[in-house]
Amino acid sequence: MRTTNEIRRLFLSYFKERGHEIRRSSSLVPRDDPTLLFTNAGMVQFKKVFQGLEKLPFPRAVTAQKCLRVGGKHNDLENVGRTARHHTFFEMLGNFSFGDYFKEDAIKFAWDFLTAELGLPAEKLYVTVFEDDDEAALLWSRLTPVPAKRILRMGEKDNFWRMGDIGPCGPCSEILIDQGEHMSCGPDCGIGRCDCDRFLEIWNLVFMQFNELAPGRREPLPRPSIDTGMGLERIAAVCQGVFSNYETDLFRNIISEACSLAGVKYSRSAPDTNEVDTALRVIADHSRAMAFMAADGIMPSNEGRGYVLRRLIRRAYRFGRLIGMPSVFLCKTVDCVAENMGEDFPELNSSRSFIVRVIREEEERFEKTLDKGLALLEDALGNLEEQADMCIPGSVAFKLYDTYGFPLDIINDVSEKRGFAVDEAGFRAHMDEQKQRAKAAWKGSGEKDLAGPLATLLEEGLRSRFVGYDFLRSESRITALLDADGMHVPCLAEGTDGFCVTGLTPFYGASGGQTGDRGDMRSPQGRAEVTDTLKASADLTVHRVRVSGGELLLDAEVCLCVDEERRLASARNHTCTHLLHAALRRVLGDHVRQAGSLVEPERLRFDFNHVSAVSEAEIAEIARKVNAAILADIPLKAEVCSYEEALRSGATALFGEKYGDTVRVVSIEGESVELCGGVHLSRTGQAGFFAVVSEAGVAAGVRRIEAITGWNALELFSRLRAEIEEARELVRGRDGELPHRIRLLQEETRALRKRLESFVAGAAAQVTKGVMDQIEDLGGIKFLAFRSCAQNIKTLRDLMDDLRSRLSSGVICATAEDAEGKVSMILSVSRDLHNRFTAPALIREAAAFIGGSGGGRPELAQAGGNDPRGIAAAFQSLREKLRQSR
Repeated sequence: MRTTNEIRRLFLSYFKERGHEIRRSSSLVPRDDPTLLFTNAGMVQFKKVFQGLEKLPFPRAVTAQKCLRVGGKHNDLENVGRTARHHTFFEMLGNFSFGDYFKEDAIKFAWDFLTAELGLPAEKLYVTVFEDDDEAALLWSRLTPVPAKRILRMGEKDNFWRMGDIGPCGPCSEILIDQGEHMSCGPDCGIGRCDCDRFLEIWNLVFMQFNELAPGRREPLPRPSIDTGMGLERIAAVCQGVFSNYETDLFRNIISEACSLAGVKYSRSAPDTNEVDTALRVIADHSRAMAFMAADGIMPSNEGRGYVLRRLIRRAYRFGRLIGMPSVFLCKTVDCVAENMGEDFPELNSSRSFIVRVIREEEERFEKTLDKGLALLEDALGNLEEQADMCIPGSVAFKLYDTYGFPLDIINDVSEKRGFAVDEAGFRAHMDEQKQRAKAAWKGSGEKDLAGPLATLLEEGLRSRFVGYDFLRSESRITALLDADGMHVPCLAEGTDGFCVTGLTPFYGASGGQTGDRGDMRSPQGRAEVTDTLKASADLTVHRVRVSGGELLLDAEVCLCVDEERRLASARNHTCTHLLHAALRRVLGDHVRQAGSLVEPERLRFDFNHVSAVSEAEIAEIARKVNAAILADIPLKAEVCSYEEALRSGATALFGEKYGDTVRVVSIEGESVELCGGVHLSRTGQAGFFAVVSEAGVAAGVRRIEAITGWNALELFSRLRAEIEEARELVRGRDGELPHRIRLLQEETRALRKRLESFVAGAAAQVTKGVMDQIEDLGGIKFLAFRSCAQNIKTLRDLMDDLRSRLSSGVICATAEDAEGKVSMILSVSRDLHNRFTAPALIREAAAFIGGSGGGRPELAQAGGNDPRGIAAAFQSLREKLRQSR
């Protein structure tokens, strides 16, 4: 019996032997597709290739892709744990052809792998094809021993695939296995007639042969392609002779760990018939998702991807508590995932301690609110039962979410067991504001859209050679000119903007977080400013230009000159980004991994995974290590090697980045070894100096450091030096005395403020004695209104307390003004008058006259405003209000 790891490796090696390039799984965060929250299929990393926006140096590929489906049309969450097949996280095995082989070879490969390599019985395999795809039906009959009665034609709903409303599409062919009559759902059981597991789909072959121009309008693609997908969990269950994915070796150890923690047994019951088994399956599934999400830099939060992770953690946590789990347990099950799968997914091993810490802290956070939230839900259910109302209001569901962190899944799970429904529409209405905020916060994964002009050039197969590692000036021929709208033109006239491609270029195109070069290009016919440089693909650099004189002509020879000062400033910041990354890992821990970066001439910005703020002492130590490397003047070494060789040498790869077969490795001996295509210094000493400008959190579990180097750092220190000198002169201190003199001034100021407050309070107390003579009798209600000399709200409150102790029944309103003309107002109403009016009701009306508003308790309210001219009118409005209450 083959293990899951053996099946994965066998699949990859099988297709590698048949000319396929093995591609690493891309991140769960799809870098090339801002329309997706998560990678949900094997073809996602190749989407731009299928769209013609990107070209790869190989025509065939094979992957074992990490996928997550928790939303949209692929939302399996509610079924997870209750069926034998549904998962949030899963692996998709796939082979791909980019205009190379088509239906015949795709069918041959699939049949050979299943029957010859995996040894599945041919007599139990069935095939479906699209109803109009005669070619595929004929190929299955000709190339395999599958009889005609086991080749079924299906409609567009089941056997036609689309990338979107428009774009590449085509018929597909599914391979299914008959698991036996004992898996049948009854007399109507059959392919296309039911959803039971007797006829289990194991592989889907998509024949991408059309381009959808509009709904119902298609044209043949010039280079048809192949996209296939086979769920590893399903094929492992088939090969291991079990009828539930949860009984494969992928889940066995995780479930065993969960059983040990809870003190329960897994009975392998039929799906959705045993609450303990359901809980164990949920925990096992969600633990895999949690581990891989955290490894890919996703942190629990209330927005976007982070909210999905939080939902999974909290849902699994609640299921665990139902079966007697200890207060913290998911951190142990995710550690089990890392141990079991770390060999094939090294990101799990490198981030193992970090993953465990993230999950543990989220568990501990939820534990504090779970019991209170469940009690509130039980109270609500009890009240509804008494009223014979079997629907939980959306407001209650929202309160559970907003106050206690309960995802809707948990509310539904608890409610359904008691026979209640949830007003999800009402919940969504309450959630609308948060959803809008989350939508605004999620900007996809930050990739630039290469549609328009760049797409046009890519489709034409245009290439250029980058020589900027070695030269800042070169001569070349213009091979393409496009106007600002992306249309090919023979020339660009003076004053116009456009795009220019040359056969070779020293200009670095923006990529990997580093901004593009600027400079100029000149020819005998004209000159142009290069305002930006874009990297359309690994083999194509495009200059954005503005013609400043004469004209640029297609096929003309031009001299290209990079702005040397800007390039050097960018190189300083890029090299220091590598040094910073290394220093962060040394000071904070190996879990630190880059989560984003920006390198431009003026500054560098580095985002990284870390669960707490970086202390001042840690920042100082990080900066010290970077500057120590700069002062050591270490030479940088850049070399090109295979991706596998680079990893073996210890090079750091940025997870989620797409790398080719050959990569560029930038090494700083004793400090850093990273895969990087950016431009760098020759020696670290050229950076001059490194200074951290700020450190802050930008998302849950993601911190950001901004820093400057070289001349920018020198200018910062010059400004700080000037400020210190000015401050030293103001306090008349010598060198080294400034902090001491400032502390003395602060102490003196505090002492003077206390003396002033004491004096004002004393004066106010003297005033109080005279103020009592101003009490008015308004129809039996005593009313006192006056403007005090208090300098702050505290003194005014003390004054009010004194007056209230002297006036047992009545209404008091006092105001104070500060030097800037801001008004503070306090109003008191004795308890015996609360049946007629309260302090908040009275002060709201009065505060309007001073341009403010207020509120408080029935007996005492406070307001603020910025118009002291309205104080007299406010007092008069209160008088009239009290007279009317008689």
